[in-house]
Amino acid sequence: MDIIEGNQHANPEDFYESLKQKLEDNHDFPEDYLFKFIIPTDQAKLTEIYKVFDGIKFTLGNRESKNGKYTACNINAFVLDADQVVRIYKEVSKIEEVILL
Repeated sequence: MDIIEGNQHANPEDFYESLKQKLEDNHDFPEDYLFKFIIPTDQAKLTEIYKVFDGIKFTLGNRESKNGKYTACNINAFVLDADQVVRIYKEVSKIEEVILL
């Protein structure tokens, strides 16, 4: 699992606890939340990510890197609370070679 953007936590559970607190402090749930991932360009990886969002209303935008090796995946999903955001990040983090932003 790779987590970018100010990850000063060695333990993933500490990271997720800190993330949950920041989400609760800065968001007014329920609301649309933008998830961002970078993955190797591979339709199977995108499908795995989409499965995590099964049953959730979402829109998506994907953009390949200039050389086509990576894809930036942006998913704007309607989430009910910070716990749901954390659950989604945890599920996506189980997919190999996905970078969470």
